[in-house]
Amino acid sequence: MAETTHKPLLRRHVSYRRRSCPLSGKGAPRIDYKDVRLLSRFLSQRGKIIPSRISYVSHKKQRELAKAIKRARYLGLIPYVNV
Repeated sequence: MAETTHKPLLRRHVSYRRRSCPLSGKGAPRIDYKDVRLLSRFLSQRGKIIPSRISYVSHKKQRELAKAIKRARYLGLIPYVNV
């Protein structure tokens, strides 16, 4: 059998700056179930809640956001499904 030689992989260390949460910090909007315009920014075209790894919302704010969206859905301010 022939010996195979592998070249070592060179990896470049690339550092990315983590985006900050759009709902926390100075001048950030408050999460309110009546603010349909704000809540719809965090819904997909199908009406699903966008995950925090995509929307860059912190874990605490993501829980508040999900609760507000579900409350707005229950009251009929936001549809459950966008078709």
